[in-house]
Amino acid sequence: MTALRLSSFLVLALLLAGLTGCESPHYTYHYVPGRTAIIRGGYAFAPPGAPERVERAIEAGNRIVGLPYRWGGGHGCSVDTGYDCSGSASFVLREAGLLDGCMVSKDFRGYGKSGEGDWIDVYAKNGHVFLAVAGVRFDTGWTDGNQGPQWTTVDRPANGCVVRHPEGL
Repeated sequence: MTALRLSSFLVLALLLAGLTGCESPHYTYHYVPGRTAIIRGGYAFAPPGAPERVERAIEAGNRIVGLPYRWGGGHGCSVDTGYDCSGSASFVLREAGLLDGCMVSKDFRGYGKSGEGDWIDVYAKNGHVFLAVAGVRFDTGWTDGNQGPQWTTVDRPANGCVVRHPEGL
């Protein structure tokens, strides 16, 4: 009887864990007037009144939009001819004054503060990182088939990611 109670308890505990808080993060686009960037012709435009660092992040992303995906690209901490995911994220955050140097994707798991921010979110796991800036996603994949840095409103799962944000944003 004790083994039956123990196994029942374990099944119940696993069921409750599955229903509470074990959900993976997910980027979901939601337009919020005055808070969400607009994408036109592949370029993002900050909403009026966005903080200066958010505007700078969007401007930086726009400078590398459309460049090809290149593994290791962007890690020279300067303008490059192609970018990978972490090179793209590093470039945007560095140009906005929110990061010194460059980071690889897994290192973004410890960047800034835990959880979602008000303006910029970093979704990071070992092997991939992408940003949401003023509500729009800046990513090197999971879009319309194009690779390389680009802005999109396409939702995407973020299995295995942690969500972080820069201090104050």
